[in-house]
Amino acid sequence: MDESIKKQIENDINSNKIMVYMKGTPQSPECGFSKSIADVLTLHDAPYHFCNILENPEIRQGIKEYSDWPTIPQVYVNGEFIGGCDVVLDLHNTGELKKILAGVK
Repeated sequence: MDESIKKQIENDINSNKIMVYMKGTPQSPECGFSKSIADVLTLHDAPYHFCNILENPEIRQGIKEYSDWPTIPQVYVNGEFIGGCDVVLDLHNTGELKKILAGVK
């Protein structure tokens, strides 16, 4: 991965309490998984920053390499990778996501 892309990703993750890499925007997600993430975070009233990876193919590939996770969306909280759609939905269903989000600095 290009060093400037890595720095951009690290800056996004470290500068935002909740960072979501998704397809589309929260108001107009372009895949069902991204919509599910947006819906769950909205349900928790969790303010988050997002990156529409469809606008930048280098970020789209770079985030997969950065996290060593092959799919989008990806959710980071307090600089830590939480997971993709299935993981976040499981955390929501078990009540763990509420605890994680309560720990947002």
